[in-house]
Amino acid sequence: QVQLVESGGGSVQAGGSLRLSCTAPGFTSNSCGMAWYRQAAGKQREWVSSISTNGGTSYRDSVKGRFTISKDKAKDTVYLQMNSLKPEDTAMYSCKTFLSQFSANWCFLPPDYWGQGTQVTVSQ
Repeated sequence: QVQLVESGGGSVQAGGSLRLSCTAPGFTSNSCGMAWYRQAAGKQREWVSSISTNGGTSYRDSVKGRFTISKDKAKDTVYLQMNSLKPEDTAMYSCKTFLSQFSANWCFLPPDYWGQGTQVTVSQ
């Protein structure tokens, strides 16, 4: 079963940067895609960014130009570089594998399956 370990969160001032990491052993060998999500207090979880098996990336409009997703295949790790952070980026950030090009079924996770997440807090 997929194990998801997120790290790198913290508290920063507006305009600052953080780099989140998501390690999922088996992510590369099973050709998974990986997505980042976030959930602010009292709000629904929302998709933030994705990276597919072939390296294609996508972002929600509010983070385009500020966030960059990347992956290190050798480390089975996906990163989310977050620059020019805003208070509205404050949330618990979580990652999740998804079925992408040539993915093994192993990559599929049920809707309620999440890691522990990593908290990002951005102050004015």
